[in-house]
Order: sequence, then C-alpha cells, then structure tokens
Amino acid sequence: MNLLIPLLTLVLAATPAPTPAAPLASICDKYCDARDPALSPGDREAGSATAGARRISLHLDDGDDMGWAAITGGAAGDHVWLDRSFDAGRTWGSGSKLGDTATPSGATGWRTLMYNVDDWANKGVGLLRACGQPAGSGTIACTGWYRTTWNAGNRRTAAATALMERYNLGTGLFDTTGWWNSANALTAVIDNVRVSGMGSYRYAIDTTYTKNLNAQGGQFRNDYLDDTGWWGLAWVDAYDLTGDGKYLNTARADADHMYAYWDGVCGGGVWWSTSRTYKNAIPNSLYVQLNAALHNRIAGDTVYLARARAGWTWFAGSGMINGSNLVNDGLTTSTCANNGQAVWSYNQGVPLAALTELSRATGDAGLLTKARAMANASTTNGSLNPGGILRDPGESAGGGADGPTFKGVYARDLAVLNAALSDHPYTSYLQRQANSAYANDRTGADAYGLLWAGPFDQSDAARQQSALDLMNAAP
Repeated sequence: MNLLIPLLTLVLAATPAPTPAAPLASICDKYCDARDPALSPGDREAGSATAGARRISLHLDDGDDMGWAAITGGAAGDHVWLDRSFDAGRTWGSGSKLGDTATPSGATGWRTLMYNVDDWANKGVGLLRACGQPAGSGTIACTGWYRTTWNAGNRRTAAATALMERYNLGTGLFDTTGWWNSANALTAVIDNVRVSGMGSYRYAIDTTYTKNLNAQGGQFRNDYLDDTGWWGLAWVDAYDLTGDGKYLNTARADADHMYAYWDGVCGGGVWWSTSRTYKNAIPNSLYVQLNAALHNRIAGDTVYLARARAGWTWFAGSGMINGSNLVNDGLTTSTCANNGQAVWSYNQGVPLAALTELSRATGDAGLLTKARAMANASTTNGSLNPGGILRDPGESAGGGADGPTFKGVYARDLAVLNAALSDHPYTSYLQRQANSAYANDRTGADAYGLLWAGPFDQSDAARQQSALDLMNAAP
C-alpha cells in the first residue's frame, strides 16, 4: 500500500482521552473483548508512534476483527492502552483507555489484551488506535486510527466502511454533512452493495427512509427542488436494489413535487427553489434523469416520459450548455441567458446519466451521441482536470459545505454513460482518478480528502461519499 499520508502521531497534553460516563460494556463479536493476543492467528502492525524512547504500536488481527496495543523500549510503569471510536475518530468516549495496563517491574515493554474493532450486534463501525504514556511523564502519544480488513478487503468496500463510520443510526443521516449530501451518500452506499456484492450496510436504506420520511416537507420533499431530486434518485436506486415499491412511490412523489415548479418563465424548466428566484442547471438535469428513470420502471407510463422529454428539450435549448459543450451554473434573471458562472463537475455529470436514462426510455441513440460529446468535453477540459485529475473550482479554499459532493456525482454519472456505450471510452479516465485518490488522498483508515491529486486535507462524509462514488465507478 503506497500511502503518502504519514502515520499520525498525536502528542497530547497531560489530560487523557475522555473517561466514559458509565462503565464500558464489553463487546462480543466473534470473540469478546479482553482476549489474549497469544490466541490471535494473525498480527499486522497497522501504525506506530513514539514518546521519547518508547515505541507505541497498534496490532490488528484481521481475521477476528480485533486489535491490541503494545509499548516497547521503555521501563516499568509505562502505560499502554487502546482507544475505540464509532464515529470515524471524532470521539472515543465509549471506548477510552481500553485495556489500560502498565509495564511490570523488570520489563521494557508490554501489551494490552485484544479488543473488538466493531460492534456487530449494534451496527457499530469502528476504528482503533494505540496510545501510551511513559512512566512519570505527562506526555501521551497515540497512533493514527486504523481498522481491520473486515468489510474493508478492497478499496471499494474499505471506502464504504469508512463512510458508514459517519452514519448516524439515530438520525438516519450522515454526520458532518448536510441533507442533500446525505442523499448522495446513501446512493453511494447502495451502489456499493451492487458493485461490490457486500450487503453489510443495506440496513442504512430502510433506517434512513423510516427516520426521515416525515422530515421537512415529507416524502423527502423540501423547498429546494434539487434536494428533492437527489432524494428521488436515491429512492430509485433503493428500489432497484430491493424491489420494494414504497421507495419507487416516494420517488414519484418527489418528481411530482418538482413538476409543480415547472412554468413558462425562460420558456420552461423547474425553479431551483420554491421561492422561484433562479432557474439553473442542477435541478433541471436531475428533473430529466428522475422522470426518465421513473418511466423506465413504471409499466405503461406516459406522464413521466413526457416530462423527461420536455425537460431535455428545454435544457438543450436554454443556453446553459456553452460553446465548449460544458454546462454553466444557470440563467440570468433578466434575460434568461447563460450566466457564465462556474463550470462545476456535478453540472457536467448529471446530464450524462439523464441522457442515458432518456435514451433507454426512447430508444434515441442520438441522445447518447450528445452525452458522449459532453463527456468528451468535461474529461479533457484542462481547467476541470489540471494534470489529468478532476478538480472543481474553489477546491483550494476547501470546497465549502456543498462542493465536496460534486466530483463523486460526476464520477458516478460518467460511469453510467460509460457502461451504456459499447466501447466504454471513459474507463481509463475513471481508473486514473481512482488510482490517484487512492495513492495521494487517503489516510490509513481509508478516509479520503477533497483533492484527488493530493495532498489529503481533512475527512468528512461528503468527501468520503465522493471517494466511494469514484471507487464504485472505476472498474
């Protein structure tokens, strides 16, 4: 594994990690916590840190999904322990100082017992780190966070597992990101079930649906028509995987909500929000994709097909597709002309999936020809692909709250088109993006940052969703 992210060494103040408010319940998966490491059939050192002359190391037993900590090069009284986190390393109050033990008299090193990484019975997706404190010192050093290869045996499943570390079972959404981003994160998880064959996280589908069906406007509708479109497509994806008609019914409700905000201003199109202040690319391309997808799944439909056709006719003639076959953000309010705003990657991606669905619905191969021309433009554009690696405008400033989701959408939708074309022309492009992100933008816990060319900046659910979409997309 060629990680360009260095092993993380945390040197903390004298105060250790938070103490649990209540006694920690022992976790029992294949084995229960506090198992003797001598019984482990495998020992993989995942990471290390130093505190003075002491070396603290994290050891993992991949087959049993357990780990232990060791300290060497020290003296009697040195302490060593594990921390366990169920929220991607943000907190570890429920797993602080596991197995805390001291090096005995006459020894220079010691180790803890083994503890589980995950809590399978309670859907806890975990990480471990090893920490140590030299005798008589106020300094604590910890390794970075790592996990076993359980549910993380390749880069696709590892990215999915790292995303699910951020899934909140209480809210049914993904912590560290927003409402519409969670729709895309769920879509990435659903797609991963399909492409990887690993069904461990299927529970997120119904959990999200049940806990949020009555949120905001109900049926995953709200004041932003693009938000509604993202959720509608997530439920189409859920329907495709599960065959459960309730998801398709909700997708229909979402499409109908969007249609209520189609009018004749600028000659057609749906508004960005219910306040009717802006007509732009993303809700309209989502509108075409969602309506075409519904037609392709509802026997005898004519309504959604007519809406999809009208949506694409308007989009193609709106002027948002510029002379370079790239999509600008939207239309001016005064003249309904291309506003020349940024060429975001997701605005290039969604039309590709929309045209693929519409071509399937109509049998019109010309729609795929147009999609290919647009994909050729976006995959070769130097501003979007500096050095050959996709990068959105503004990424140097962190991408804001929404931007980290964009590239994943692009990769997902480019892959949809790529699969529909007999020559699969974008396979090497997708592989190049995935290989770069895997080599340059990843921690030892398979958390990804914003810049697929590197360096790693920080992790959150939107960044991870984009990386999972990319890993799903790359053959």
